[in-house]
Amino acid sequence: MSSNIVILSGSPRKDANTDTLVAAFVEGAKSSGKQVTVFRTADMKIGGCLGCGHCFDATGTCVQKDDMIQILDALKSADTIVLASPVYFWGVTAQLKLAIDRTFALLRTETPIKRAAMLLTCGSRVGATELMFTTMCEFSHWENAGYIVESGLQAPDAIKGREVLEKAKALGREI
Repeated sequence: MSSNIVILSGSPRKDANTDTLVAAFVEGAKSSGKQVTVFRTADMKIGGCLGCGHCFDATGTCVQKDDMIQILDALKSADTIVLASPVYFWGVTAQLKLAIDRTFALLRTETPIKRAAMLLTCGSRVGATELMFTTMCEFSHWENAGYIVESGLQAPDAIKGREVLEKAKALGREI
């Protein structure tokens, strides 16, 4: 099955554990013919949701003119969304959370998104991220296609050589 996947990656550390996990997922997805677009939210200028409701009146168009426009446009043609983040203080990074909050603009817009997956890296505990993700899936009527967590990753390259990278490739192929 061909699909269009958009990945929102919230790691502020380039080429560290989360980027390595995302790269494994992308390798698997592309090997099975899927189109993949990755947005590193930490490298983008994304303001917080203003709660103004403009997006509801303008069918998915946010009043803010920042880098989130690229993400919203990509999501309008994606059938799969993947959220990737290190866990900082029991949740996804602020950089990813900004983008997640701004997807609110799409609530009144028909999107082809049917499924979602989450890729997490952490030092010890995941916290409330799984609850946030499963609630998003339920609310948005997305199939929860997978949730990968790898802990014990204090060093930026601690994920290298771990079995979880093969799991991420497999999820990319199967999603």
